Amino acid sequence: MDLGLSGRCAVVCASTGGLGEAIARALAAEGASVVVSGRRGDRAKEIAAELPSAVGVEVDLTAPDGPAALVAAAREAFGEVDVLVLNGPGPKPGPAAAVTDAGIDSAVDTLLRPQVRLLGLTLPGMRERGWGRVLAVGSSGVAAPLPNLALSNLGRSALAGYLKTLAAEVAADGVTVNLLLPGRIATDRVAFLDESAASKAGTSVDDVVAKSKATIPAGRYGDPAEFGAAAAFLCGVPASYVTGTALRVDGGLVRSL
Repeated sequence: MDLGLSGRCAVVCASTGGLGEAIARALAAEGASVVVSGRRGDRAKEIAAELPSAVGVEVDLTAPDGPAALVAAAREAFGEVDVLVLNGPGPKPGPAAAVTDAGIDSAVDTLLRPQVRLLGLTLPGMRERGWGRVLAVGSSGVAAPLPNLALSNLGRSALAGYLKTLAAEVAADGVTVNLLLPGRIATDRVAFLDESAASKAGTSVDDVVAKSKATIPAGRYGDPAEFGAAAAFLCGVPASYVTGTALRVDGGLVRSL
């Protein structure tokens, strides 16, 4: 299937590892010119050097000038942004009863404010040109809030509500806005969460992983490349009639439709 992404400029936030890197590689394989970005500038450049048409940009999107710097670098390299993939690290785990004002601020500063700023810089051009793709990497916690991840549930759900509202406003302009919700995908972030759970429970990481896999109908953790492939489809031309949707890539983990 031709996804129609050849020559499109795609900015992938937090793409120096994990799900972001998988998406960057999938988009590049479909012919997009990819902006690999993250705080690890050297790693961003290493990944970009492995792709057919890409640049690596060191950026802290939580800094006030971070979003503008990233968009400026994308425009300098490849022109106007056609595809914007919103991604970022989650806050520290913890229970809802322990949430503080500082924790709320950290969730908003990481999972909502930079995304809104990036959209403010790129969305007007997409609407004017009559084509654009906005895809946010969320969490299965958006569909079913996850235990001990109160701040992640808070920040990601806020972004999901914002994007659902936005999707209806820009659909007639040829811009789609979707969320992709990972379940247990084999990334460093999931490994960290498993280690945290093992430490809290006083058990081994292997035990935590085994119990986690037992809750997944597919019986395994997902491969980042599988997630990247789903992302590339939602960013392509064949998905032009898919918008305002949260698609789960979770091996059947969340039992609701």
